[in-house]
Amino acid sequence: MAIMTNDEQQRRPEARKPRGFPDRTAAVIAAERRLVDSISSVYQRWGFDALDTGPFEYVDALGKFLPDTDRPNSGVFALQDDDEQWIALRYDHTAPLARYVAENWERIPKPFRRYSAGPVWRNEKPGPFRFREFIQCDADSVGVAGPAADAEMIAVAAEAMEAAGAARGEYVIRVNSRQLLDGLMESAGVIDGGQRGTVLRALDKFDKFGVEGVTLLLGKGRKDESGDFTQGAGLQANQIDVLLEFVTARKVNRAETIASLANTVGMTRAGATGVTELGEIDAILNALGLPEESVAFDPSIVRGLEYYTGPVFEAEFLREFRDAEGNPMRFGSVGGGGRYDGLVARFRGEPAPATGFSVGVSRLAAAMAASGEEKVDGPVLVLVLDKDQLADYATLASDLRRAGVRAEMYLGSSGMKPQMKYADRRNSPAVVIVGGNEREKGVVTIKDLKAGAAAAKGMTDNDAWRTERPGQFECPRAEMVARIKTIVGQS
Repeated sequence: MAIMTNDEQQRRPEARKPRGFPDRTAAVIAAERRLVDSISSVYQRWGFDALDTGPFEYVDALGKFLPDTDRPNSGVFALQDDDEQWIALRYDHTAPLARYVAENWERIPKPFRRYSAGPVWRNEKPGPFRFREFIQCDADSVGVAGPAADAEMIAVAAEAMEAAGAARGEYVIRVNSRQLLDGLMESAGVIDGGQRGTVLRALDKFDKFGVEGVTLLLGKGRKDESGDFTQGAGLQANQIDVLLEFVTARKVNRAETIASLANTVGMTRAGATGVTELGEIDAILNALGLPEESVAFDPSIVRGLEYYTGPVFEAEFLREFRDAEGNPMRFGSVGGGGRYDGLVARFRGEPAPATGFSVGVSRLAAAMAASGEEKVDGPVLVLVLDKDQLADYATLASDLRRAGVRAEMYLGSSGMKPQMKYADRRNSPAVVIVGGNEREKGVVTIKDLKAGAAAAKGMTDNDAWRTERPGQFECPRAEMVARIKTIVGQS
């Protein structure tokens, strides 16, 4: 055996994965594909056409992030092209859409309705189910103003959530308005731009910290459990009271919430506009049959408000899942959107109203896979018991594949027991066994592993299990394909 020198050991790379770029297993990939297909089918039914703008855009066209010292890499992954221009991986699908619409304005129909699905990249701190590379599935309408378009997008969002697997009562689309928040800032006397940002970030923590925590963040500041201190907005008590009255204005239904918001911010021009918008949206949602449990008006929703110009909405998955260790998991927010009328105008210098919605597919898929909800059957395994009969085993596996069944012949060097363990680890639905006895009789032995596992749960006697061998049977070779197709659900 060769001995590795110290220099050779030092040259060996460490097997490690960059943070935020997950290895995606078969279960995660299957969940992502299913979600993209089902959500995209909703977008197609609503009249949106597919568009893929590609992964790279010029940094100045992306617009959201500005260059730092000599490398524009604050929030994005950027590189300098051979023409010395900076390009970056897209951080969402909306900024590239704005560039595409501006570039093709004269030849595309208006409104321009498109959907897009694919990976995006953000150079941000990763966390549980929060990645630096992830798939989003978006729908957007460009060139259409007014609450009707926003109401339609909210309805699309609700249908997309149901297509993703959330039954009614297991999700909610929570809606707020930039106009209402502008009216709130005016009512509370928050004029300074920097202070306004601090206030909005504090309100955005309402679900997490409640009234007490948000009150501290709006005032002198808040110290968390670790001892870290977050500087507050420094507002007076009467200002904080106005803000808290607004953020707690949600009532039992949309109509009562609108009335409550009218009393809170309706005396300002922006607030009155926001209240009117919500009233028109509510009328359309009611006409489309969307109940209060599916869409709620929630003043505590604060999204990236320098980006949005009107109604904003956030999709929350309410169902509780459990991970492999049985610990409870909640998805929380899995999508969002709203009206953004300024993105195309960056390029054209004239208004181009737009509204859209996006589902975070990767986070949803990873959580589903971790909870065990998304499982992928492995191939049917043809065991190899006689090494001098490899051609025969290869033929059996080939017969299954020609019939559309996933199948493989075992190519390792282990005996039957390790082969069965291999089938279990592959999550094989069945194995095909052919030894000398089966070959003489012209039969195969099939073991339905799922049926066997289900039957074994009810058996406490090992001897009975060995005698009965639940899920195991013989059949003529000519019937093998049909019997296997029944087991895997392809009959």
